[in-house]
Amino acid sequence: MAITVLWRMLHKINVDEVIVAIKATPALNIVAAAAFVIGGYFTLTFYDGFALRTIGRRSVPYRIAALAGFTSYSIGHNIGATVFTGGAVRYRIYSHYGLDAIEVAKICFVAGLTFWLGNVTVLGIGITIHPTAAGAIDQLGETANRLIGLGLLTVLGCYLAWVWSAQREVGKGGWTVRLPRGPNTLLQICIGIIDLSFCALAMYMLLPTEPHIDFITLAVIFVTATLLGFASHSPGGLGVFDAAMLIALYQFEKEHLLAGLLLFRMLYYLTPFAFALLILGVREILLNMHGEREKIELAPVTKVATPILAVEPEKPDASGKL
Repeated sequence: MAITVLWRMLHKINVDEVIVAIKATPALNIVAAAAFVIGGYFTLTFYDGFALRTIGRRSVPYRIAALAGFTSYSIGHNIGATVFTGGAVRYRIYSHYGLDAIEVAKICFVAGLTFWLGNVTVLGIGITIHPTAAGAIDQLGETANRLIGLGLLTVLGCYLAWVWSAQREVGKGGWTVRLPRGPNTLLQICIGIIDLSFCALAMYMLLPTEPHIDFITLAVIFVTATLLGFASHSPGGLGVFDAAMLIALYQFEKEHLLAGLLLFRMLYYLTPFAFALLILGVREILLNMHGEREKIELAPVTKVATPILAVEPEKPDASGKL
């Protein structure tokens, strides 16, 4: 469906104009967008740090949480099916520190909860303030969108009241997860909001200057397009995210908007993906070398220990019995 929409919107696009628009993008704007992307990925490291403390694994250092958070989201965002791909990367890293598959699944659950709480908050506030922002995507009127925004905020408020009133748990047996209490849930929401704000600011810096669009409107459109791409499980939301942005930001010239989208993909998706692969590759090489050194050190000990552990055969006594 996304490919069909993109084809209908872009098959007459002038590629030369897109290239010109990319070159015309101010270098300062690109640097600012890159800085916001770095801020967004830095915030993603706190998803894992928060989740580790929620499940009682405070002993895992922040640098490991940062490594797992950055690499899992960078790879998950690009490959798609983030729950599985990101979970596999997390397990590869955390298993080295004694965490089992169930604990890694709990980390994924808490990190996902942080993501959704942030999205619900941003969408609820944004659609309530600017109900027309999502109208181009959901094709609903101002009143209907405002009701959706208020509904999202109501759900969020009910959840906050629920976790604030007592310690809550979800799951059964070994899969039980203690949900963060009220104050920690507020912290969770703040982490999600900051992450989304950095991402939306990066996109905002890459948009054409004319016509002018306010940041809240863009944030609502950006989060909605991101969620649609996330729900599609396509690699990087490819096609779905772009089609939603092109439809919602109809007031911009397609060539100029497409230039901004391409730059955003380069900064937010491809560059972190390359860094994540490089980091994981170097880590695997170092772990393998470390493992080989352990084998070399253990080998002489085994050889020396063999004669020491040998037992001399018993000799028969005077009666001829052993």
